[in-house]
Parts: sequence; structure tokens; C-alpha cells
Amino acid sequence: MATKEVTVYLFMGFLEAGKTTFIQETMEDPRFDSGERTLLLVTEEGEKEYDPSRFAVKDFAVEYVEEKWLSADYLSKLAREHDTDRVVVEWNGMLPLEKFLDAMPDGWTIAQVMTFFEAPTFLAYNKNIRQLVFDKLQYTDMAVFNRFSDDLSQEEFHKTVRGVTRRAAIAYEYKDGKVVYDEIEDPLPFDIDADVVEISDRDYAFFYRDLTEDMEKYDGKVVSFKGMVAMEKKMKSDTIVVGRHVMTCCAADIRYCGLVVKHASSLPFETGGWVKLTARVDITYDKIYRGVGPVLRATSIEFCEPLEEELATFY
Repeated sequence: MATKEVTVYLFMGFLEAGKTTFIQETMEDPRFDSGERTLLLVTEEGEKEYDPSRFAVKDFAVEYVEEKWLSADYLSKLAREHDTDRVVVEWNGMLPLEKFLDAMPDGWTIAQVMTFFEAPTFLAYNKNIRQLVFDKLQYTDMAVFNRFSDDLSQEEFHKTVRGVTRRAAIAYEYKDGKVVYDEIEDPLPFDIDADVVEISDRDYAFFYRDLTEDMEKYDGKVVSFKGMVAMEKKMKSDTIVVGRHVMTCCAADIRYCGLVVKHASSLPFETGGWVKLTARVDITYDKIYRGVGPVLRATSIEFCEPLEEELATFY
């Protein structure tokens, strides 16, 4: 049997962040009643409860799912039982998102991700459980800060979100219901219009994130930066990977963020060696990426001393 395609709308946040209210209002909106059979998956029970009698969506089912039940088999079973066309998920912010992503059945595709935070507690959450805050922001299309007030700084909230992603839209919902969308500009810490885009040692994390989130912007650009070499035996002799270890959130979330480099050099490259690279960016397919990605065509590459601060961060 062919795998049934199911569209997923994912709404995340911590307790009392406003997820249930938003989903209730969405299900009450006649414009959301597309005729598709909708399965509402709820992974936590807050103080507010759903009122299905007010849903404009006519063909729906509600299932409360415990963490221990999460698996592709279980979710597929629910989808079959309700002949589901689309899924709306209320995701408990205290659970890592990876648990849901790992449990998504074949054919399920996420169409939209929104993350909700209670504005008065957000900065404290970010300080004390930053890993979970980061987890909820890194894939989101929009971050919504409920119960915002004039004594809170949009700049500080903006900076925290942008430390994780430049892609997400940001909305501030005030206590009186007024919604203000974030319009603070985020200038890059380097000149992307320069003949050679010079990436300083401290800005690699920003460069890597911006490049991978908006690749077409860099197609044909010439960039220059220092990085650590990574190699595998199966790589061709004209190919290496150059990058940095990046701490995206905290010490527990450090990973090597490297870029494929094509070169004509005879230098004896080894994994762990450091190079200064100047290269043209081509956005094209490469099997190392297992798809389309930024392939750097080196015009200059030479050994250099390791950086004093080898770890790249957003801070």
C-alpha cells in the first residue's frame, strides 16, 4: 500500500504559554476547515481544556498521547483509526522535540512550526533551562511571546531568538490582545557585498548559520576564513571539509559545522589541521551533503596556526 501523505502543524511551548488557546481559536476558525480529517494530538494537560463543541473543523478527533507511547507504529495506528489527512500537535515544551521527530511515521510532513512562550518568564527559562528553550526555537517558523508588556525589552527577546535562528518570525502579544511583529534589523557582522567576504574568527558561527539558512544569497560569492580540516578515506583527493566546532546552545550541544571544499592543492592535509581558505561558493549537489549544499571552490588555501579560541559561538 502507498504511504498516505499527512500534513503536520506543530505548536510547542511550556506550560501556560498559550498553546491550547491558540489551537482552540485555530480549530474554531472556519478558514481552517478545509474538509480534511484532522487529528489533534495533545502531549500535556494544562489548566485550559479544549472545547470541541466550538470547533469549526467538523471532521476531527482528539487524542491525548503520553511520552511513553510515542512511536511511529503508535502514531500510524492513530492515523489509520481516524483516517487522518492532517495532524495538529500540541507539544509539551519540557519534552525534547527529537522525541516527536523520531516518532513521525513515513508520509508525515511538517508544514508549520510555532513556538509559544509566556513573556514574563521567558528570560528565566532561557537562563535556567536553555537547552529546552533552544530546542523549541531552532526549528520554529514563528516565536510568539504572550502576555508581553512595555516594561519588557523587545531587543532582549529578539537577541535571544536570533542567537538560535535568523529564520523565525517573532510576534509580541500584549495583555490587551494587541500583537506587534518584530521589525528589528539584524545586520550581519561581515560585509556580504565585498569582493571577498572576510569572516573573522569570532563570526564563523554566524556565517555558517546564515549560509546554510539562505544558501542562494551566497551563490557565486568569494569568502575567506580559517577552519579545521576534516577528512575521510572515501573522499576524493581534491576534496576536504573545512569548518569549526560550534556551540549552538550550551556545552552539551557542540558539533562540528563543516563545509565541502574542492581544491587543487598538493598540501598534505590531515584531519585536525588548520587552514586559511579563500574560495568561491557554489550551491550545488554533493554526495557528502547527500543533497544540494554550499561547495567551496578554493582559490587559495594554506596552513595556519590553530585559533586560540577554537570553539565558535553566537555570543
